[in-house]
Amino acid sequence: MCCNKSTTNNYPFKRQKNMSDKKQIREQLDASLKRFSPLAETTPPPKGWVRGIRKALGMTARQLGNRLGIAQQGVSRIETQELNGRVTIKTMHRMAKALDCLFVYGLVPKTSLEETVRQQARKVARQRLEQATQNIKNEKQALSEDEKEKVIANLADALIQTLPSTFWDTKD
Repeated sequence: MCCNKSTTNNYPFKRQKNMSDKKQIREQLDASLKRFSPLAETTPPPKGWVRGIRKALGMTARQLGNRLGIAQQGVSRIETQELNGRVTIKTMHRMAKALDCLFVYGLVPKTSLEETVRQQARKVARQRLEQATQNIKNEKQALSEDEKEKVIANLADALIQTLPSTFWDTKD
């Protein structure tokens, strides 16, 4: 199938619609994820979730192992893996089921997805401005701090609208 004028003329609109969709997706995810932000303050029991819940239920490692079809030593190994961050999600699902629990896994943004994108856009904008003004030797040609902030804000807004493929390529 060959490209025609109408397809070519619609491309900027489609791209803009796509960027608008990404913003809408971020906003919807932010609204959904906001409910989980109190969980960020939750700390696991000192011996881990599996052992903590197992003990609270009055269940021995042998009894949990029987429910899972593994030996007591296997339960102990899994509990240790959980503590040192080496347990798999699949194993945690199995453990939760055997403990009559749900295993919940998720990522909760520190701020919001929209704010993360805005911070990255400002960072990229600041780097681009520094690269563009690096060759300016004469202080009379240099931008004032207010002018720099305006340029950074405008460039950041443009970056957010387009989200170029190199958007996340910057180093911290």
